[in-house]
Amino acid sequence: MSEEPPPSREHPRDPLHGVTLETIVRTLQERYGWEEMGRRIRVRCFLDNPSIKSSLTFLRKTPWAREKVEGWYLWDQRRGGQGR
Repeated sequence: MSEEPPPSREHPRDPLHGVTLETIVRTLQERYGWEEMGRRIRVRCFLDNPSIKSSLTFLRKTPWAREKVEGWYLWDQRRGGQGR
């Protein structure tokens, strides 16, 4: 009796595959700045004494905010990452 090979672990066509949350936040912060990030997504981690660390902590615990940030990042990438 032979064993079947494990199922293929191919990734679906996820445009965020391999992109870390830190890369997303840093990219948006460098292109738009904290002020614009806080204007577009009204969360304290972007508005009150913002930092990469506090933003990552909040976004990892808050799915709705993370989805907004990831969506903005994808939109920005489709535009060619031109920023403002």
